[in-house]
Amino acid sequence: MTQRLQNQLEFLEIADGMKQVFRQTTLLDGSRYENNAEHSWHFALMAMTLFEHCVLDGVDIDRVVKMAIVHDLVEIYAGDTPAQDVAANIGKQEREREAADRLFALLPAEQAQEYRSLWEEFDAMSTPDAIYASAVDRFQSFQLIHRSGTGSAWVKFNATTKRVRDRMLPVKTAIPALWQWIESAIEENVEKGLLIEIEN
Repeated sequence: MTQRLQNQLEFLEIADGMKQVFRQTTLLDGSRYENNAEHSWHFALMAMTLFEHCVLDGVDIDRVVKMAIVHDLVEIYAGDTPAQDVAANIGKQEREREAADRLFALLPAEQAQEYRSLWEEFDAMSTPDAIYASAVDRFQSFQLIHRSGTGSAWVKFNATTKRVRDRMLPVKTAIPALWQWIESAIEENVEKGLLIEIEN
């Protein structure tokens, strides 16, 4: 076995750790929290399924699916940082950069560069591919939180309508057909007491 192949196998074994990183969103039935591997798969499937509704020019769905697969890998070392946990987000970028240095260094140079570049592009939301990917990523969590009926992360972190709407803005940009559904869901969760209504 070559050193290259050994390194790739080591990376894949460490990537199995995604199954042990749990998020603050529950499954639709509310029975348990989803893990990062499940989230990444669901994100990739959503990106493929909803692609016809993307209004951004020049989006490459193959690259978006790759982003879905790699976007949370750094959380194997950095841990999950819930979007609505204001305190936990302090220092998040530094933690994740250090995790990326450690994780992607396991791969052969050209794969390390490809995966790291996809991760950085997604994180920066600097291209149409990354904006669409971010929209789907955020919608995936939103849909689970809403449709589970528990409010999960919104309740736990005292989420406000302003914070949720701000987080969902990439959806308004990339998949505007979903925006009315999102607004209706927000209103429903305010009525249920699962979201705090603050507009400014």
